[in-house]
This record gives sequence, structure tokens and C-alpha cells, in this order.
Amino acid sequence: MATGVEELLDMLFEMIDEAKNMPLSSDKCVIERDKALDLVDEIRGQFPMELAEAKKLIAARAEYIASAKREGELIRKQAEEQAKQMVAEDELLAQARQKGNEMIRTAEERSRELRKAANDYCEDALRRTEEAVAEAYDEIKKSRARFRALAGSAAAGGGRQPYDAEAEEQ
Repeated sequence: MATGVEELLDMLFEMIDEAKNMPLSSDKCVIERDKALDLVDEIRGQFPMELAEAKKLIAARAEYIASAKREGELIRKQAEEQAKQMVAEDELLAQARQKGNEMIRTAEERSRELRKAANDYCEDALRRTEEAVAEAYDEIKKSRARFRALAGSAAAGGGRQPYDAEAEEQ
């Protein structure tokens, strides 16, 4: 059927938006409860997938940081090895140390840049995912509240009242 939470929410909105008006009422309508509840259940079912995607992003970030650390460590080790090989004379040794330190600084700087880029990317992706999940969750809470209110008013009135989407929007 639908592939994502947003599409399911769009379907639920359309169902309510296109519902027939109650006779003599422009602000009340009738919807099929089972279909609406099925859509809400599907939306709930989609949340684990959204959370799984967020976990994948976190794992990708961790791998990206680990890769940057490995690269930095490799560069550092290469710099140390190169420095050890240049111990022949004092001048060469001083140059080797300077170059090794420079390579280490470069590696550390590169590692920091890679870590910052990975953190920024993951933070942005997680923020967008969090916003999407929060919006979907808010819509579900609002829909549940409307359904509960309707069910409560129907029980209190002694009769079955149809769902009134337009009244809920006011």
C-alpha cells in the first residue's frame, strides 16, 4: 500500500478532507472508522523503520569517525617511521622530526575536520529524521485525540456520532 509515514498521513488527511458532510451540517462529516484506524496502525508500523534509518545514520557516522581515526593513525605511524629512518645526522634528524610533527599535526587536523564533517552530517540527518518523526507523531496524537473525543461524545450522547473533521480543525 503506502511506502512512508508522510504518504500514510496524506492518505488519512485526504480521507477526512473528502468525507461527506452530515445532512444539514457543513462542519461535520462521516468517515469509515475502520479505514482511518487501519491508516493509523500502518503509521505506527512505519515508525520502527524510521528509527532503524536513524540508527543506520548513527552507525555510518561511527564508521566514518573510525575511518578518520584509522587514517590519522596511519599517517602518524608513517610520519614516525619516516622520522626514524632519517636519524643519520643531526640536521636530517631535526628535519625528520619537524616533518613528522607537521604530518602529525596535519593528520590530527584532518581527523578533526573529518570528525566535524561526520558529526555535522549526522546531526543534520538526525535532526531532519527527528522532525519528520515528531511531525508524524503529533499528527497521530491529534488524530487519536479527535477520535477519543468523538467516541466520548458519542457514548455520552447515547448514540453514535460521526467524526467531524471540520469541527476538530476549529
